[in-house]
Amino acid sequence: MKILIINGPNLNLLGKREPEIYGNTSFETYFEQLKQRFPQHELDYYQSNHEGYIIDKLQEADSIYDAIVMNPGAYAHTSIAIADCIRSIGIPVVEVHISDISKREPYRRHSFTAEACVNCFSGFGMGSYDKALESISTK
Repeated sequence: MKILIINGPNLNLLGKREPEIYGNTSFETYFEQLKQRFPQHELDYYQSNHEGYIIDKLQEADSIYDAIVMNPGAYAHTSIAIADCIRSIGIPVVEVHISDISKREPYRRHSFTAEACVNCFSGFGMGSYDKALESISTK
């Protein structure tokens, strides 16, 4: 399967940003490990801090990829536009969060985007991406 991983705002700072919550590994390093662990898939990666660019990438991916794994970052809690886009495309999107958003600040406990996704993995550290890829692999 051809799978796109999309990361939202501030996830380009993984490895530096709040390591007590998000760990010490950059996503680029982790992405190389994912490609080794899931050789049966063709994995691509995109990151943006801009909501519109994420929407553009989701729409573009609809005709290119079989599935998307997305960590929308803080947009999970605010972006009806991304949720609407997910509902409008024809490929499954699995949401991931590194931290357990259900145990974070009250404003982080609800995900508008997860409501539009086929599944959501939260609180497994970077392993949330592994769980999402495993769930896609079993479909």
